[in-house]
Amino acid sequence: MNTEEPHTPRRAPRRVWLIAAPTLALGLVLAGCSATTTPAATTTAAAVEEAAETSAVTGATDATQTAADVLAANQEPHDKTDDATYDASTATTIDLSGSSATVTGNGAAVDGATVVISSPGTYVLSGSYTGQVIVDSSADGQVRLVLDGASIDTSAGAAIDIRAADEAVVILSDGSTNSLSDASSYADDATANAALYSAADLTITGSGALEVTGNGNDGIASGDGLVIQSGTISVTAADDGIRGKDYLVIRGGDLTIDAGGDGLKSDNAEQAERGYVLIEGGTTRVMSGDDGIDAATDVVTTGGTVSITAGGGASGNPDDGAKGVSAGVIAVFEGGTLDVDAADDSVNTNAYTHVNGAAVTLASGDDGIHADQQLVVSAGALTVSQAYEGLEAGQITIAGGDTTLTTSDDGVNVSEPEAGNGAQTLVISGGTLLVDADGDGLDVNAGTLTMSGGTVVVNGPTENMNGALDVDTGMTISGGTFVAAGSSGMAMAPTADSAQASVQFTLSGTAAAGTVLSIVDPSGAVVATFTTSKATQSVVFSGASIVNGQTYTLNSGGSAGEALLGGLATGGSAGGTSLATGVAGEQTSSGMGGMGGGMGGGGGGQGGDRRP
Repeated sequence: MNTEEPHTPRRAPRRVWLIAAPTLALGLVLAGCSATTTPAATTTAAAVEEAAETSAVTGATDATQTAADVLAANQEPHDKTDDATYDASTATTIDLSGSSATVTGNGAAVDGATVVISSPGTYVLSGSYTGQVIVDSSADGQVRLVLDGASIDTSAGAAIDIRAADEAVVILSDGSTNSLSDASSYADDATANAALYSAADLTITGSGALEVTGNGNDGIASGDGLVIQSGTISVTAADDGIRGKDYLVIRGGDLTIDAGGDGLKSDNAEQAERGYVLIEGGTTRVMSGDDGIDAATDVVTTGGTVSITAGGGASGNPDDGAKGVSAGVIAVFEGGTLDVDAADDSVNTNAYTHVNGAAVTLASGDDGIHADQQLVVSAGALTVSQAYEGLEAGQITIAGGDTTLTTSDDGVNVSEPEAGNGAQTLVISGGTLLVDADGDGLDVNAGTLTMSGGTVVVNGPTENMNGALDVDTGMTISGGTFVAAGSSGMAMAPTADSAQASVQFTLSGTAAAGTVLSIVDPSGAVVATFTTSKATQSVVFSGASIVNGQTYTLNSGGSAGEALLGGLATGGSAGGTSLATGVAGEQTSSGMGGMGGGMGGGGGGQGGDRRP
């Protein structure tokens, strides 16, 4: 029987924490990104902002949660591994033909142009039908609908309307092709408003094919949980493609969704352990007029291949608000492949985002990833091929993985959180980060930037009102390799009192794109080479071999060494033309940068105000 509370969560849902203080957040990252938050209280997706504002500050950074952490706090899916198994010899058969049907066996009856199934059991449907199949079972036990070459096209409402059942399973028979098509419209208060609708927990499994056309509203929808285990499923819907109210879990299969609204959706915003979307495997292709994936709480990927085009893609109108992935609490991309092309943000979360092992490729008309509070990249490959801003959040941590950003404005933008009042921080402790930005490369508006490891290459702007590095309070560096190249008008470098030294070169002219630049130490040895990707007037370098007080030369005309990241390489040969010199430890490290000119590494006059 379908009830309002059919399942008990495995443990209490996690608490949504206020953003941690920057020193605590940095300590957590350096300790390792496997740290998790200990649940202490419950909340709902609708209360995320309020909870963030009122929770006590802790040393935990919720964006470091793994997929296992998130799922352990959520309602456990209802499906079982043997859901596709049934005994055909005891099944009731339903032969469909035009507006009539013939039932052989128990538990089902024909009422005009309607087949009514009233008991648990297995029902095998085949043939073409212009009526409805209704399930109304009040007894305990699964109702299993085996679609074996069934085509149901009705104007009366849902093609299959599961009004009541303890649990419903739709099995796509091996080698079969099936189709469902519903009415062209529904009343505003209609409960069943999809071509395949279930008021109970629904599982779709089997190796056959199913084509669903949701003419009046959604394609496939469940008022409880929805799990897709397997099958080849194609959905075209006027509104949402596939929707599970309490959760939507995709374990496998080959899915194609073309939806006027959201592609994949879970919309229970009243209970923190529900309203999530989990993708574990299979291949899923989504084309949506609105969000590709929309979860009231969490979005988690642990496997599979997902491709999304939302709102016409990055060339669409971002004001329409079509996002690739939208989560009310957290999105964790831990496995599989995610490819998003969205008119608005490719990924947008109301609290946290964690890239933790998946291969993620994003194109956006606005932000690549926007997290209202915290964004962590700890493993995997993250590529933002097109965006206004690449990564945006109140706190951003790059602890591992390989991140590449190409943007028309800022590459990384740390700005005031939209919920809570935590400090604004950018923490880089590992991995690689390659930025190609027309605006600021790394922009921390009113907070701190600390780097202790990893490799960062920033190809910044060519115009002087932005800089490759823009941190109002200055950047501190204690490890890793850092290169920032771009215009000189607002150029700055890590602070001179950092644990690791830096050297800043300001060119008297402009090095064209494709120029091999060599950084040469006082002994004549090449520290590193850098091949410019755009016109460059300023180069900042920090690495373990740089020593404060020593004078370094930036030459051109040599050859690149062994590639590290972007245009950065180790070794190589020094060219014969000196473009600039710089003294390590004598750099423009905060404020408004230096106004080009000169062969020195220091900051000359003051520039104009920075853009936020």
